Amino acid sequence: MREVRVSLVRSDDLSYSVLIGRGLLGEVLADAQRLHPRRRVFLLTDANVRAAGHVAALTGDRPVAEYVIDPPGEVSKHIGTVTEIVEAMESLKFGRDSLLVALGGGTVGDIGGFAAAIFKRGVPYVQVPTTTVAQADSSVGGKVGVDSRLSKNAYGVFKQPARVYVDVATLATLDDRAYRAGLVESVKHAMIADPAYFEYLETHLDALLARDPAALESVAERNVTIKARVVEQDVEEQGARRVLNYGHTVGHAVESASGYRLLHGEALALGILAAARIAEEVCRADESVRRRSGVLLGKLGMPAKLPPEINAGALLEIMSRDKKALEARPRFVLLDRLGHAREENGEYVRAVAPGVLAKALAELEG
Repeated sequence: MREVRVSLVRSDDLSYSVLIGRGLLGEVLADAQRLHPRRRVFLLTDANVRAAGHVAALTGDRPVAEYVIDPPGEVSKHIGTVTEIVEAMESLKFGRDSLLVALGGGTVGDIGGFAAAIFKRGVPYVQVPTTTVAQADSSVGGKVGVDSRLSKNAYGVFKQPARVYVDVATLATLDDRAYRAGLVESVKHAMIADPAYFEYLETHLDALLARDPAALESVAERNVTIKARVVEQDVEEQGARRVLNYGHTVGHAVESASGYRLLHGEALALGILAAARIAEEVCRADESVRRRSGVLLGKLGMPAKLPPEINAGALLEIMSRDKKALEARPRFVLLDRLGHAREENGEYVRAVAPGVLAKALAELEG
């Protein structure tokens, strides 16, 4: 087992460990309750995770109260689902002695963390991510929330997990489309922080696509380490942490405009290509950033063009409501080279001239 420590030492110590390995599910409940003794466990999962057998692997023969999100995915990531979870916990007489266990992908983790943050003014929770995107990114760092009818993550808080358990064996049951799309977050981490890691992804892609356990553990450890070091600098996204939003300004807009028919990683891939193109105009970034990332994303099977039903005008409207926008103008994280985000006056996001943004979006349409 590998362990990465997320050290968030403040007046209220929010530090926690991320445990990485194979076959961890059966140990989660006992370990989590050693961490938080005398707490009642409430399990949050979704229908896909239950069907894959992960709930049975986690609970064994132990009866555990649970809520199953159905339908799974972004379509259920709204405040109504959170209300149902809170009321389910209340109906079973759960109180402030609760421990919420979020078993599933990024949607389950986001909903679970948000529910834990608001239930009885806050109870601890642990993340047990079962998808490539959740194991790479969303399970670490404490950004949790749900969508409004207009945009992603409009309701949100910072709520750090008490512990994260990354069992790479769970990825064996993930369908190929979701598995590949989730690896885009790994590409993003390499692009913003570690050129050597980017090269590792290029040279070990066959092993990753074959779901080689050793490669998956190595990637998980690299992802968590990059995410942890960034979050440690900036817990509540006031500065340095914004670099983790690379590709997400356009990516989130594409995801929303598609009605969530595109997976997060598929939309993010388009966002990365747009950000790389913008950086060539704004930062004089080397063309190799866009070329190499485009090749790697293409080998993952990610789209390089927008679906025909999505146009640049719709994306601009959605981006005007992006949480990073100022005065309705979207802002971007830009790289001037692999592994290095452009920083100006302590800021990692910057507004982009409308003409430059329009040109990048037009290339995605073309």
